[in-house]
Amino acid sequence: MSSVAELRARYQAYLDCLNARSWSELGDFVDDEVRYNGRTIGLATYREQREAEARDIPDLRYDIELLVCEPPHIAARLRFDCTPSGDFLGLPVRGRRIRFTENVIYRCTGTRITDVWSVIDKPAVEAQLRDS
Repeated sequence: MSSVAELRARYQAYLDCLNARSWSELGDFVDDEVRYNGRTIGLATYREQREAEARDIPDLRYDIELLVCEPPHIAARLRFDCTPSGDFLGLPVRGRRIRFTENVIYRCTGTRITDVWSVIDKPAVEAQLRDS
């Protein structure tokens, strides 16, 4: 990506693809050899992970709370408000509504994401389950 504006627009299009469950278009945004938290998993596995999340959390929606772009990197804080049908992050959520964030950094090469580093705020989910 050559500019911040282009990188922002491309990232929003990627999130729109995820939110629309347009799995066949994911390869337009994610590299065939994508790495996740330092491990090469490839596009097929990345897609399987996103499909499983959507299956397990039917109302899952990726919403930007904070976005910083400095080509070739994107840093985002994503906000989620959803109801996982079963366990989530090893926690017995099972249909309860939860709110949490994910801090994620991406590296892009050309027009596709080649690296993803992600941390989900599991303590926020644990606190909600304790308090409910």
